[in-house]
Amino acid sequence: MDIQLTLKKIAKSLGIDLRAYHPSRSDSARLGRLMSHYGIDLVFDVGANSGQFARYLRYVGYQGMIVCFEPLPEPYAQLKKLAEMDPGITCAPRMAIGDIDGEITINVAANLESSSILKVMGSHLDGEPQARSVGCETVPIQRLDTIASSYLRESSRQFLKIDVQGYEPQVLAGAVELLTKLTGLQLELSLSPLYEGERGFREMIDLVERDGFTLHDLNPCYSDPTTGRTFQVDALFFRC
Repeated sequence: MDIQLTLKKIAKSLGIDLRAYHPSRSDSARLGRLMSHYGIDLVFDVGANSGQFARYLRYVGYQGMIVCFEPLPEPYAQLKKLAEMDPGITCAPRMAIGDIDGEITINVAANLESSSILKVMGSHLDGEPQARSVGCETVPIQRLDTIASSYLRESSRQFLKIDVQGYEPQVLAGAVELLTKLTGLQLELSLSPLYEGERGFREMIDLVERDGFTLHDLNPCYSDPTTGRTFQVDALFFRC
């Protein structure tokens, strides 16, 4: 038997996926090159949770500023600890981001990462039972256009990442002014609705392309563990 295949099987039994590294096939390598190519030096991370995307950006080689937004107390506390270890990461005051300034109720999921202002659908729970709601929490909410200016620098090239479980349109609606300044944008898009009222991926792509962005990359981020069907992808857009 081919020794590479044997090693891959052994690694798989240990929960490790061994793959040959090819920059053109690597999600992380492509993101790193895109961030470098477009000179991004300021990232707004909306739906930061405990800082997974911020850590990923450091992994791909991004060294610029990251401003994180997270509304739930538990992941926010972890996010604050991450910021204490990395002076390039700033935690905005704990809040949700949307199209209003005030307060809003979030459905808190068992796994926290699947928490959303929208209600989770049964189709999501079939593949991810931990996405179930275990409670609700009222949190502050603000528009990016209300608060982003305090973090902007005169010569910065900004990138906005949004991962808010179906609430992306509302975040964009509250960032009309900021969008005109952005160089890049990442959205989590659902190929099949997972939250009530969630807008389809085709509509979302059309929406941001009308604002002058061009789709550069798609990366699967959530698939059904039983069927293998991909439900969500991260879509990367930049102004060309």
